[in-house]
Amino acid sequence: MRTDARRHHDPDVRGFASDNYAGVHPEILAALALANGGHQVSYGEDDYTAHLQYVMRSHFGPHAQAFPVFNGTGSNVVALQALTDRWGAVICADSAHINVDECGAPERVGGLKLLTVPTEDGKLTPELIDRQAWGWDDEHRAMPQVVSIAQNTELGTVYTVDEIRAICEHAHERGMKVHLDGARLANAAAFLDVPMRAFTNAAGVDILSFGGTKNGMLFGEAVVVLDPDAMGAMKHLRKLSMQLASKMRFISVQLEALLARDLWLRNARHANTMAQRLADGVRAVDGVRILHPVQANAVFARLRHEVSERLQKRYRFYFWDETAGDVRWMCSYDTTEDDVDGFITALKEEMGRV
Repeated sequence: MRTDARRHHDPDVRGFASDNYAGVHPEILAALALANGGHQVSYGEDDYTAHLQYVMRSHFGPHAQAFPVFNGTGSNVVALQALTDRWGAVICADSAHINVDECGAPERVGGLKLLTVPTEDGKLTPELIDRQAWGWDDEHRAMPQVVSIAQNTELGTVYTVDEIRAICEHAHERGMKVHLDGARLANAAAFLDVPMRAFTNAAGVDILSFGGTKNGMLFGEAVVVLDPDAMGAMKHLRKLSMQLASKMRFISVQLEALLARDLWLRNARHANTMAQRLADGVRAVDGVRILHPVQANAVFARLRHEVSERLQKRYRFYFWDETAGDVRWMCSYDTTEDDVDGFITALKEEMGRV
């Protein structure tokens, strides 16, 4: 039986559930087509992965080395393993993605213990880190070896350059390394209006999970090693964690297209701008409260549960805390002003039916 490829979705349907819902940026698709001709050596020995190193160093300093991987969870697991011993532990916010959204992968796959700290805004501080930074000589306790922060945090908040530098200095003074989960790193740089290096290698971060899928790529992320001492085991850890792509050129060329010029920044700025437009419109609606500062491309809000349920039939989005009525609305590189304005109109209509 012959089957033909056909479209299975309505491209006019838009949502605010996740920036993962967006399609692939046309410039990324063009890069994939460019890399598709002929043969290239597999498992990262290709020309595109080699050139990616120069591109990454232009953003993250002369010692940076990128290891492309399939996805964000894999990137975090590989990065954290590179900085820890078998008895090591990772200090993170209790809301961190590695703690609540990765199905226990850092602990079950990476063999790590997560030491969590409650935060109000998703951000760690030196004082909060010290709640778990103890017991290095106690054989009965997993040893704190890494502090993991996210930029942006899971609550959409952004660390300043000085905040990250203070965390790195504090962690290093105590003999710990710093991992940065940068699934939405570009959005943070766009909000702060600084180069990505300002709050990564220049601030003292040792290893970075760089995200591309949420910013216009088809698939793929990268572990970017900034501390040369963490480099040795990376090739083995990536393979052991099932993150070594045979046709790696198709991840590397996407990262190159995103980073070689300003596509990463254009996409992130647009998504952030749309989130601000959404937040401004929502603030004018009685009965809706924005929960956290809108600093990147996420808006967290609280409204009546039944209103959200009706609104979800018109636009996709997720509950963040269903019991409290908290929701998350995400904007992406392809969110339009009409998308935002249509959503705000629908929200007002559903609130009027309360």
